[in-house]
Amino acid sequence: MRVAAVGATGVVGRTILDVMAERAFAADEVVAFASARSAGRETAYGSAALTVQELREDALEGFDLALFSAGGATSEEWAPRFVDAGATVVDNSSFWRMHDDVPLVVAEVNPGALESTARGIVANPNCSTMQMVVALKAILDAAGIERLVVSTYQSVSGTGKAAVDELTAQTRAHALGEEFPGAHVYPHQIAFNVLPQVETFKEGDDYTTEERKMMAETRKILDHEDLAISATCARVPVYHGHSESINVQTREELSPEACRDVLHEAPGVVVIDDPSRGLYPLATSAAGRDDVLVGRIRRDPSHERCLNLWVVGDNLRKGAATNAVQVAELLVERGLVGDRPVRAA
Repeated sequence: MRVAAVGATGVVGRTILDVMAERAFAADEVVAFASARSAGRETAYGSAALTVQELREDALEGFDLALFSAGGATSEEWAPRFVDAGATVVDNSSFWRMHDDVPLVVAEVNPGALESTARGIVANPNCSTMQMVVALKAILDAAGIERLVVSTYQSVSGTGKAAVDELTAQTRAHALGEEFPGAHVYPHQIAFNVLPQVETFKEGDDYTTEERKMMAETRKILDHEDLAISATCARVPVYHGHSESINVQTREELSPEACRDVLHEAPGVVVIDDPSRGLYPLATSAAGRDDVLVGRIRRDPSHERCLNLWVVGDNLRKGAATNAVQVAELLVERGLVGDRPVRAA
């Protein structure tokens, strides 16, 4: 089986290669693709080094699977080309997520959606949506969900290397008393600050594109188109790990104790919930892990069927790379990779 890693030199692309190597993904050959300016560079794949190739039309043949982490414009143009050449695509960008004929899949939540891959493309959700639905799926199955209110505290690595570098430069300048380098990636300084804006505002909309994605993607993944949900997304000066405060209104009564029991049994979830001893999910605890950490599970005193949760996950791993690899593993397991007789135009 030949696998293409498209966008292999970005932070998510490199993490995908790391996760594939860690999980001993069943590939006979992995080819790293990136833009022309990255061609010829080497990128690590376990103990091996892959020479990055330029993404070109004449290099697409012979792949069974392509994992994309190169941005929406690249996915829009090149994902269908890989499909036409016989590959199945797992895409990390936002471009394909809300297409009706493209499944939006979280491995622990809705793997059955993979049976509808006639177009040859599977979408990976937004990182903040991803960790939330891993925690919510067990609650949905146990008691139903009527309404969600989520506030996120998202790390700078979700924006990419330039944002990580900007936080470092601003923090260093402050510590050394040097001239402040200014804000270039974000609209305001991120060091020692909280920005109540993740991504952009569209004209006439008071919600950011990130908030709109969280709301729409959650409904699609949970197959709950009438779900009432409101999101507020903020960027915080943390390198890795997104944190979320989630208020869940269930359809049926679910006590905090029962919720803990349900989540203890949920795949991909680790419960850390003993706040009197200082035990609750931290961004530093989630970094480098593939689990979603859940804690601060408590009753909302304003409503008898509402619970509050604190949910933390590594945005580069489970929020992006790990789920993409898990989805790819499921596709291989179910014989859904490579050229198929049915393909949508």
